Amino acid sequence: MEDHLTAHEHAIQMIDAPTGPLTGIRILDCTQAIAGPWSTMMLADLGADVIKIEAPRGDLQRPMAPYTREDEERAYGGSFSVYNRNKRGIVLDFTLPSDKEIFLELVDSADAVVENMRAGVMDGLGLGWEVLHTRNPRLVYGAIRGFGDPRTGQSPYSDWPAYDVIAQSMGGLVAQNGNGPDNRIQVGPFVGDIYPGTIGAMGVLAALFHAERTGQGQFVDVAMVDSIMALAEMGVMRYSYLGRPDTPPSGNSSDFAVPFDVFETQDGSIAIAAPTDKHWRELAVAMGHPEWQRAEDKATIRARVLNREPIDAALTEWTKSLSTKEIMERIGGKVPCGPVNLPGDLFGDEHVKSRGMLVAVDQPSGRPIVQVASPIKMTETPTGVHRRAPKLGEHTDEVIAELGSLQNRFKTP
Repeated sequence: MEDHLTAHEHAIQMIDAPTGPLTGIRILDCTQAIAGPWSTMMLADLGADVIKIEAPRGDLQRPMAPYTREDEERAYGGSFSVYNRNKRGIVLDFTLPSDKEIFLELVDSADAVVENMRAGVMDGLGLGWEVLHTRNPRLVYGAIRGFGDPRTGQSPYSDWPAYDVIAQSMGGLVAQNGNGPDNRIQVGPFVGDIYPGTIGAMGVLAALFHAERTGQGQFVDVAMVDSIMALAEMGVMRYSYLGRPDTPPSGNSSDFAVPFDVFETQDGSIAIAAPTDKHWRELAVAMGHPEWQRAEDKATIRARVLNREPIDAALTEWTKSLSTKEIMERIGGKVPCGPVNLPGDLFGDEHVKSRGMLVAVDQPSGRPIVQVASPIKMTETPTGVHRRAPKLGEHTDEVIAELGSLQNRFKTP
């Protein structure tokens, strides 16, 4: 199959210039890997002028597969391409006094700096929060680290490195995900990075709003482990209410509603959720058992939870006798349901098409690559992709040339 080679022909196209609500906001992006770049990508998608600052060796994500067939250098991997779109890229070596001075000059006209190095690294370089705040009092400084920054709470692990699976494990998410106590698995893909990155973007936005009102910047600290704890708060809630130190994962089902699961069909799988009595009555009729609408062991949520196994078994027997499309035609719009889409299925999905959720993004090697567009839709200041991810140092000269014209950006006439 070569369909993926022409998929860009059916996606929405890039826009000519940023139109989002953050147009005019300048952010210095000193991040790499996933959590930090994802966070600043969200801000760039919203229109911010994000300047990605890389060391001479480049972001560690650059050479990571996959690549396009045309990319012979293997220095522009798929993840890097996605997480760094809509950004300009420059190279600075923070071990060189001249490059540190350029960075400090950029800070003078920036609205925010975001970094995801280990605690103390930027301080050791003489570029920590206090130094930058003194130069630019309205600057927002965002930090995304595995275990947070000592400025807001000294973790015993504050100087430890962390990645996705570490955050998911220590934040309690792995323990709650899987099919039972002997099968606990991480949630993919890279939720331990993506969610902290999203929280980081939210924190920076809130601090920018505060700075706009007061003229005062602040330090925004997001720990990956803390973010995953917030995402997996159900476990804390259960312990607080029920005294359960461990609630084994239950796969796709819910402890509080039946049916609420993924069921096999003739040609795939479908998710069906009928937590309310109204939904159950609709489903019972569709299954050819109207008498189940008021059956004592099925009519209420509590009754269905207590009789989970026979209900799920009956529903599985019904779904396996039909195709996914047939089930959707029978209960779609009446009972919450949806097919389990493979990534390739999304390219032909009518919802995805109507929402403009796939965008064709130019690549240095030629053929455009399809990426997921921003899920944030706005009527007056729409988001969009206007720039592919930068090649290493692609905009260094351009950005440095702008320094003189930006010196008085925050001065009142």
